[in-house]
Amino acid sequence: MARVVIMGAGIAGHTAALHAKRLLGKETQVVVISPNSNWNWIPSNIWVGVGKMQKEQVIFPLGPIYKRKGIEFHQALAKSIYPEGNSETQNPFVEVLYTDPSRKDQIGRIEFDFLVNATGPKLNFQATPGLGPDGHTVSVCTANHAVEAAASLQESISRMKAGQKQLIAIGVGHGTCTCEGAAFEYTFNVDYELRQAGVRDMAEICYITNEFELGDFGVGGMIFTQQGFQTTSKLWTESLFRERNIKAILGAHVEKVEAGAIHYELVDGTKSILNFDFAMLLPPFRGVDLQAFNKAGEDISSQIFATSGFMKVDADYSGKPYEEWRAEDWPSTYRNPSYPNIFAVGIAFAPPHQISKPRKSPNGTLIAPSPPRTGMPSGIMGKLAIMSIKELIKNGKDAEVPTASMADMGAACVASAGSGLRNGSAASMTMYPIVPDRVKYPNTGRSIPDTFGEIGLSGHWIKLLLHYMFIYKAKARPGWSLIPE
Repeated sequence: MARVVIMGAGIAGHTAALHAKRLLGKETQVVVISPNSNWNWIPSNIWVGVGKMQKEQVIFPLGPIYKRKGIEFHQALAKSIYPEGNSETQNPFVEVLYTDPSRKDQIGRIEFDFLVNATGPKLNFQATPGLGPDGHTVSVCTANHAVEAAASLQESISRMKAGQKQLIAIGVGHGTCTCEGAAFEYTFNVDYELRQAGVRDMAEICYITNEFELGDFGVGGMIFTQQGFQTTSKLWTESLFRERNIKAILGAHVEKVEAGAIHYELVDGTKSILNFDFAMLLPPFRGVDLQAFNKAGEDISSQIFATSGFMKVDADYSGKPYEEWRAEDWPSTYRNPSYPNIFAVGIAFAPPHQISKPRKSPNGTLIAPSPPRTGMPSGIMGKLAIMSIKELIKNGKDAEVPTASMADMGAACVASAGSGLRNGSAASMTMYPIVPDRVKYPNTGRSIPDTFGEIGLSGHWIKLLLHYMFIYKAKARPGWSLIPE
């Protein structure tokens, strides 16, 4: 009997758990470790953050789902991995710290035959002094953060209604942040809410980002078709910013945040201050605080994890220069090279390099969006890991496993630009592949027929449909597996 342990219950981990129970058979034990009792459809936190949805609409408890599906659930924080076991325990295991109120702060050991690391990111607010809910800015990274953001935004709107002009700053809070798409969404949802409240003329909205150009989104920008014509995501996004009267500070690294003041450095080395009344800045990500030890108890964390804290997989980590980057650098199986029974999926795997061209200021500050690995790609990787484990259980360690490189994977993104059933809008985008392949597509790096974008009311309806569809899927309702990742 094989024992499959999945660390994390976000999009990648929860998807892996449900498919594991479906694909691996009753004789396989499926175990999930997560410090959180609830599942969160993170893309809709944007709407919670402007007051369009309640927290309860984007979360639900995991325990009842796992009980119904026969999945063993440990509400605990994974602390250490022992891929060889140790002197006391022969089998590989994960050491955990329980967060479940009934066992809070107890230490446990959970043995595994196969391990899927889907722990997601650590929200690294500490990388920028003064950043985050414990500092001077709000966030929409979690449902609770989004509730706080909505309350803060409403206070700002109240001040506008009282005749006080407001400077609203939205963007990313560090030069190496990812999820620029989420910052884009929040920017335009705030713009929409201010218009609905009749106070848009009382606000200046400023978007501050590490992107060198608008429309980069951490994927190096796109060339796509729009109504039969070719355009770039740069021109498309710039047009939207002009239409909505939103200013942008590009190529910025936020050095620190003080009350009402964002200190930042630009790619050209100049430094400045953006004064604000309301600010939502996303944090950089790093791997969660995991360690690894061998049989003798020696720390092998540097062998298993990159310096970012994310887990190493079958990627090229040689650190070659931008000009030498290739599609083949990216992982295809997401297996750890030292311990091939361990997988890392979604945000948990260490990317070999950025997708966007990295830049440094004359002061040596790295200003480069980190690669996005959320949403659709995360779900695909979670399912892929389980399909691979199925082959390994059936055919042994030399089994041929399926592949899904981000350099051979497409993605669809629907970015909300305002939530309204009659006058809302969203930017709908697709790209193939996510990681550009300059050999296969020498002019653009991507397939033009498969890369496009448009904005309109229909996009909002699609995003709203996706909200309900993926929550239905995550609750493992009848036919859930027919809904694609």
